[in-house]
Amino acid sequence: MTPKEIFEVRARLQLTQEQFAQLLGVHGLTVSKWERGVLQPTPYQVALMHSFTKASERQPSIGGAALAGILIGAGVAAALFMLLKAALDDSDGDAPKPKTKPKRA
Repeated sequence: MTPKEIFEVRARLQLTQEQFAQLLGVHGLTVSKWERGVLQPTPYQVALMHSFTKASERQPSIGGAALAGILIGAGVAAALFMLLKAALDDSDGDAPKPKTKPKRA
């Protein structure tokens, strides 16, 4: 993920670097370094950012004051849950269906 793409994810969610850092479990300076190309996020953090992008595309109302309020009030776990749930929402029908194990005879 490029520095510009990282910035765009954060900007789409309308979060400060510090708020975005909270979601990803890093320090605000780390986000700054990602956005300047000094450091690279881990594959796990990149995957989370892709999920955040998907969530904001599916539910444009996610972000800004609402997400910041959840971060402050309910905490990081609640904000992550909301974003990841929105990213996995099957409202457009492209989410993978859960696999079921065949019953044994």
